[in-house]
Amino acid sequence: MSELSQRPGQLQAFDKLLTIMDELREQCPWDRKQTLESLRHLTIEETFELSDAILDNNLEEIKKELGDILLHIVFYAKIGSEKGAFDIASVIDSLCEKLIRRHPHIYGDVKVDDEEAVKQNWEKIKLQEKGNVSVLGGVPKSLPALIKAMRIQEKARGVGFDWEEKHQVWEKVEEEMQEFKEEFNAVSEDAIDKEKATAEFGDLLFSLINYARFIDINPEEALERTNLKFIKRFQYLEQAAKTAGKSLDQMRLEEMDVYWEEAKKLGK
Repeated sequence: MSELSQRPGQLQAFDKLLTIMDELREQCPWDRKQTLESLRHLTIEETFELSDAILDNNLEEIKKELGDILLHIVFYAKIGSEKGAFDIASVIDSLCEKLIRRHPHIYGDVKVDDEEAVKQNWEKIKLQEKGNVSVLGGVPKSLPALIKAMRIQEKARGVGFDWEEKHQVWEKVEEEMQEFKEEFNAVSEDAIDKEKATAEFGDLLFSLINYARFIDINPEEALERTNLKFIKRFQYLEQAAKTAGKSLDQMRLEEMDVYWEEAKKLGK
């Protein structure tokens, strides 16, 4: 079945959702009470729940979490309509106009050779639209630092400010590693200049994120996979120790390592 042939059912489902939203806003005490501000933290939570479902590759959960986020979008639009500021139609119309405007290679006469050219056009058009003084002006201040570093680098690349070869990026990683080692000697017990060491460590992380981006690895996803792997192995360690009648705080590291290696062999 083609996507176009499914359109009537999709539109009917969306209309049903809008009707339910109207009814809830009118009749439900909790829904009547909500504001743009009160929904904000719930929306953030729903976004992270969607992220978890994607990492788990759980398609059924992804479907559910997408529904929750869609509910929030419709809810915000309903409140906007009550304020006379915007409604769901103007939200969608604005989005459609932006997509058409930012894809001149599809809806205009601009020629592009590859994905990179598309990204560069997108950033240039976005900069013109928002009237930002800086290319980096559109990066949200509240983004987590790792994701913010990715977005900063991507936006800089969008206007041509980037390395040309991956070996250049790796050389930068090694340079930053050496500078960090100079500020923090892992062998010496001498006190370090924490302020300088922190700055050098930040530079090192930024360069590693840059290299990951350059070789098409999402560092946020990579780190989260490692987090989940560590959690599984540590929980195996806890359970194995408990089964053996042992307490982690009373075990030597060598004993814990035995269970840790077991977890690795079992693919935890």
